[in-house]
This record gives sequence, structure tokens and C-alpha cells, in this order.
Amino acid sequence: MTNCSYHLSFLEASLKSVREIAKKYSPEQIEGCIITQLETGKNVCLKDRTHEKIVSELAKAAFVKTLMREKGLPLADALRELAQRMRRIQSHARHDEAAGARRNSGD
Repeated sequence: MTNCSYHLSFLEASLKSVREIAKKYSPEQIEGCIITQLETGKNVCLKDRTHEKIVSELAKAAFVKTLMREKGLPLADALRELAQRMRRIQSHARHDEAAGARRNSGD
């Protein structure tokens, strides 16, 4: 699997999970799950993942619900906005990583 394929499958899996959470829970419930996860290591919104992945997925779902509520976006459009932002962040991270590697190879 190429690095790009890995990032795409990761993004797709993440968005599927976020979609399910956003459909099922209100923003307040998601926030409550994040707080409970941080305080106790458990929550009712999402299970069977590492602590970091749970908090990450819940935060993404909260972002999607905020877009839906504040901007009136339908779920599909809010997910699309999240995906675009995630791709931008990954692109910047890869760019920064490559720049660091170029600097270090000059030593």
C-alpha cells in the first residue's frame, strides 16, 4: 500500500466513524463523551479504539456538528469540509517533513 493510499483509506475510515457519531449524537452529547473519555478513559459514544483515536474521532464529530448547527450545512457538506481540512493539514505536515529531511541531509 502506498503512502497516499494509506492516507486515503485512513481518511475514509475516519470520516465513516465521524459520520456515524454525528448522526447519532447531539453536539452536547459528543462534548460530554469527550470530557468523560478524558476524565475516565471511557465513554458511550465510541469504543474499541485507543484513547487518542477516540478523542480525535469525537473532536472531528463535534466539528462536523458545529458546522451543521452554526452554518446550516447538511451532514454531507460538513463532512466534505472536514475532509478538505484534514487533507490540507496532512499536506502541510508532509511538506514540513520533507523540508526537514532536506535540511538534515545537508549536515
